[in-house]
Amino acid sequence: MSKPSWLTIESIIYVLKCLLGLVLCYFFYWLFPEYRFYWSIVSVLLVISPDDLDCKKLPIDRMKANITGSLVGLLLFIIHPPNLLMMSIGVVTTILICYRIQLGTATRSALAALIIVLVQQLNDHSLISAFERMVSVVLGCLVALFITYLFEYTHKWLTGR
Repeated sequence: MSKPSWLTIESIIYVLKCLLGLVLCYFFYWLFPEYRFYWSIVSVLLVISPDDLDCKKLPIDRMKANITGSLVGLLLFIIHPPNLLMMSIGVVTTILICYRIQLGTATRSALAALIIVLVQQLNDHSLISAFERMVSVVLGCLVALFITYLFEYTHKWLTGR
């Protein structure tokens, strides 16, 4: 019996990377339940790359994008409480910055981070909560970058390169 064509070493490695990212970010969420570390789970899964093409460049670009979107969101949050106009300004600003620093398709991650930071919980309109969401997104990026390098160095060690 042959193995399914979709069950490749690449798909298994991608699953392992995502599960490790999920577990590490969930650990922060579990350890500090009073903070919004569940957003780091979303962030880590957005940043981890499913293939080895640009395996270091893509996570770094997505991390830059997430930080860009988070910072734009935080600055807009400081200027005015989030509403449709502020979100629209944020979308335009984030896209323009991402194009300026040549992030390409990683711009989608920036837009997700922007909205994550601007989204308000009921009765929670504080700058601190927006900052916590930004930190959570950046933490997810850092975890994804750590996992990317961990898998790269493990692969090099196993293959003797």
